[in-house]
Amino acid sequence: MKKINLKDDQLQLYKRENSKVWQIKLKLPRQKAIRKSSGSKILEEAKKTALNKYNEILITKKQKFDISKNYNYKKIHLVESKKLNKKEIECFLNESEKYIRFNKKNIKKFNLLEGRSIFNLFFEDSTRTRTSFEVAAKRLGADLINVALKDSSINKGETLLDTMTTINSMSPDVLIIRHPEEGISKKISKTVKACVINAGDGSHEHPTQALLDALTIKKKFKKFKGLKIAICGDIKHSRVARSNIEILSTLGCYINVIGPKSLIPKDIQKLGINIFHNMKNGLKKCDIVMMLRIQKERIVGIHMPNEKEYFKKFGLDYKKLAYAKKNAFVMHPGPMNRGVEIDSELADDITRSLIQEQVTMGVAVRMACLEILINNRDKYGN
Repeated sequence: MKKINLKDDQLQLYKRENSKVWQIKLKLPRQKAIRKSSGSKILEEAKKTALNKYNEILITKKQKFDISKNYNYKKIHLVESKKLNKKEIECFLNESEKYIRFNKKNIKKFNLLEGRSIFNLFFEDSTRTRTSFEVAAKRLGADLINVALKDSSINKGETLLDTMTTINSMSPDVLIIRHPEEGISKKISKTVKACVINAGDGSHEHPTQALLDALTIKKKFKKFKGLKIAICGDIKHSRVARSNIEILSTLGCYINVIGPKSLIPKDIQKLGINIFHNMKNGLKKCDIVMMLRIQKERIVGIHMPNEKEYFKKFGLDYKKLAYAKKNAFVMHPGPMNRGVEIDSELADDITRSLIQEQVTMGVAVRMACLEILINNRDKYGN
């Protein structure tokens, strides 16, 4: 076997007798060795690939958490969208940009939050949001604890306050909370020392979902001012709709909401939006069509006789999308009810659908949120 040392014993190229391609071995102090193919039979090309990989990992390891950073967002909690001004929203979006690039690297981890403890406290099921926060925390090097609340003491009679007091005694740095009760994240933020992120509270708010939606739109359009966005479906029970209306309106977008009369709250008009009860008028000249997830038990037999009738009137397909601008894009917070809210073929059409990009942007936004909030807590305290 041929061996060539490039950085003493830390970086080597080697070639097995039965192989024509050079292999890379990278061994940093107190780290497990990394072995991978250079992908090249040519020594000079293999050296270049190996040195690039070495420098990428070394730079990543040297990145430190800078608590001297000053953000336009000064708070240690993120629990409401309606309290965010334009500069604060842009702060989250701008900090997310570097994580979009970072998440495209082969090695997606550095120790920015090494030694920090982040608790996922999901009182409602939400695989997508929980997993997104988990990936974000682990890529930043934090210790992530998923608390199994269905099996916790809260189901044995313990109060929510007792549970929070117990968790607070463990000195967590961040609590990520999903709960069916409106306003619960704000209440908890006043009783614990950790940063609190609202990952959805009842039909009230879901700030990081709206931020990731805004980031998705920013990457596609490079602007917000003057964009026309339709939000369609069960507006009344949607925390995603409320947070998006607040954030996208603040950024300069025009918002149409579309849905059955009984599923649009009476107080929503004060937010300065346009209300429609049919897709044809509501989608006219829209740049983005954002569909909302329908909880079938809330619709069938109450607002609509069946799912088929709902899709006929308010489900999105190519025919209804034609009412919007010629190259309008489709979004959905997920998970989707295919054939109820959106046509399956349209949902998978990468020329029109931004749904998978929303998932990608979600990790970047949540990494930025964790960085900003912990930085602020270190800098300003509680």
